[in-house]
Amino acid sequence: MQIYKVGGAIRDRLLGKPVTDIDWVVVGATTEEMLAKGFRPVGADFPVFLHPKSGEEYALARTERKSGRGYGGFTFHASPEVTLEEDLIRRDLTINAMAEDDQQNLTDPYHGQRDLEARLLRHVSPAFAEDPLRVLRVARFAARYAELGFTVAPETLELMRQLSESGELEALTAERSWKEISRALMEDQPQVFIEVLRECGALKVLMPEVDALFGVPQPEAHHPEIDTGVHTLSVLEQAAQHKQPLTVRWACLLHDLGKGLTPEEEWPRHIAHEHTGLKLIKAVNERFKAPKDCQELALLVGKYHTHGHRALELKASTLLELLQSFDVYRRPQRFEEFIAACEMDARGRKGLEQRSYPQADYLRGAATAARSVAVQPLLEKGFNGPELGEAIKRERLKALKVYKENASA
Repeated sequence: MQIYKVGGAIRDRLLGKPVTDIDWVVVGATTEEMLAKGFRPVGADFPVFLHPKSGEEYALARTERKSGRGYGGFTFHASPEVTLEEDLIRRDLTINAMAEDDQQNLTDPYHGQRDLEARLLRHVSPAFAEDPLRVLRVARFAARYAELGFTVAPETLELMRQLSESGELEALTAERSWKEISRALMEDQPQVFIEVLRECGALKVLMPEVDALFGVPQPEAHHPEIDTGVHTLSVLEQAAQHKQPLTVRWACLLHDLGKGLTPEEEWPRHIAHEHTGLKLIKAVNERFKAPKDCQELALLVGKYHTHGHRALELKASTLLELLQSFDVYRRPQRFEEFIAACEMDARGRKGLEQRSYPQADYLRGAATAARSVAVQPLLEKGFNGPELGEAIKRERLKALKVYKENASA
């Protein structure tokens, strides 16, 4: 039995990055031997075990053969005869196909170290094209290591293009796709993830609504970058630079989908794109089974982001309507995330990345004013049921009118 550290732990150590997850491969062992040493089995499809003390994953060396469609369409074979090189060749990228023994001796049969130095994301073998999930994984690695100058090797991009055209991407489950998408959006340069997906043709398969934004012009006065797709990438980039949470990043990616539906004769204007885009945002949300908080914020930002930009001009009644829509009284955090998404949208424009966004503090002040209305005095006046609701609404409207007057004074 020989045990090797493999994959990401080797890659990140060689890059001088912190090592978080460690995976191990066991060569020359059987399931029975692993159980006898106290390892706990967890793999449903192939032999993976948890170490009795550390809890880290140890997998028996294995080979795989394509047997069906999609990410799960593989037959695995694990036995003591499978070599380390045979196990490593089934991995996605050369930089993930290195191993190390307990003396830190490197096994690198597919030149991962060379590709690390060349800053290349290159597939290990033609078997790469058998797993559609790898298209998303490579795009995610491109986003993660973009700051170090990594790019996708042309021959790997070609395989990703073939996969995108093959129909295999449609076989991915929503859960697997979302896991990769959500992780990619939380990288330092998530816009690179979208760029790579677009370059290999995967974006128009997975998110045709986002792909449709490229080449759609906007008024230059508000959008010096003009192209709606370019703007969307810039907004996503701003969200990452400002360390926004996943909910905000997802909303930033989807906020302008309605502009992809504007008839060409109406370009570069996009009247009511906030409303036309809602059905598209809903479709993307459902396609990937995004978490509820991501779904809700994306829809609210899509519908109301122009309200956010025009906050200082809004009538008190419209402000109140906006606050009610977000339920700022019980869910203040969601309104904060809306404000953040609006600010990222305002900054995601060429040359305007450092602009101030006074609407943010103004909207926070409006929410505070509306929340300050006390319910107890209205109860003491005898209001209850629907009448109480109307009375609270009237008092909040008054508070917002006073707030507006003071703000403009």
